[in-house]
Amino acid sequence: MNITAELVGFIITVFGAISGVWWRVESKINSAEDKAEKASADLAAYKLHVSETFATKAGLQEQTAQLLRAIEGVGNRIEGLTERMDRVFETRTSSRRTSN
Repeated sequence: MNITAELVGFIITVFGAISGVWWRVESKINSAEDKAEKASADLAAYKLHVSETFATKAGLQEQTAQLLRAIEGVGNRIEGLTERMDRVFETRTSSRRTSN
């Protein structure tokens, strides 16, 4: 078999085409990897933001319990205030009755 310039040219063309396709596939793979890394970094940043910003269920229950205790304390103070005011008015009306 004689090796001619046409055969060498054909082999070089086939090798060039295969290398071009391989290079294109590698660039697509690298591009997809870069996008996946960016998406992973974005997801990690979002998870961090959510964990820093939003309350957990247990934390929310704890804060709700604290608020309810505070409201109950305010209610107790208001009840105590009305009882004291009733006593003040009772003593004023009873002292006026005895002075007559």
